Amino acid sequence: MSQTEGAEKPGTRAEMREETERLILDAAERVFADSGFGGATMQAIAEACALPKANLHYYFSSKEKLYRQVVERIFTVWLEAADSFETSASPEVALRRYITRKMQLSREYRHGSKVWANEVMHGAPIIQDYLEITLRDWTESRVAVIRRWVDAGDIQPVDPRWLLYMIWATTQHYADFAHQIETLNNGPMSDAQWQEATGTVCAIILRGIGLDAGDAVAET
Repeated sequence: MSQTEGAEKPGTRAEMREETERLILDAAERVFADSGFGGATMQAIAEACALPKANLHYYFSSKEKLYRQVVERIFTVWLEAADSFETSASPEVALRRYITRKMQLSREYRHGSKVWANEVMHGAPIIQDYLEITLRDWTESRVAVIRRWVDAGDIQPVDPRWLLYMIWATTQHYADFAHQIETLNNGPMSDAQWQEATGTVCAIILRGIGLDAGDAVAET
């Protein structure tokens, strides 16, 4: 066997570790969403990802560190979605893109949304620093943009914070109350229903601040 054949392929171990961490985080997200931080156990998470508990502790030495990593991953995904709110775009485009992306996240990361909601409802003991720094900075930057729109007469007068809170509450409802929605819907929402729901949310919010929502419904 040549030296090349016998050598380990570059990145193999790193890729395996990354994949294992992803499986652990996916399982932990589900368990934390169902049981909360207090009710979740490392044993339950190990069983959810089909790993021995010892292996789980190899990657994450404590439940607190694992939970923190789950929350950090959720927040990273949401910050990436926040980039869809382009400060240079028109109100119609910026808000439509942001609302649409938030609806997509509620469908794709429903467990993560529940983890975040549970954390905040309990006073954010783990992620308070995220709320006070990163989320506050992002919110203040978007508040300034919305105020410019109001001052320029591009949208009807509205307190930017109430507008943002309405968008968050409406879009995240589809994740945090997914079981209730699926019960009333007699099953999970189809692709067509998600598209219709997204268009409806965009239309109601945009029309509420005096924007033409026709394109918002058509493009979602």
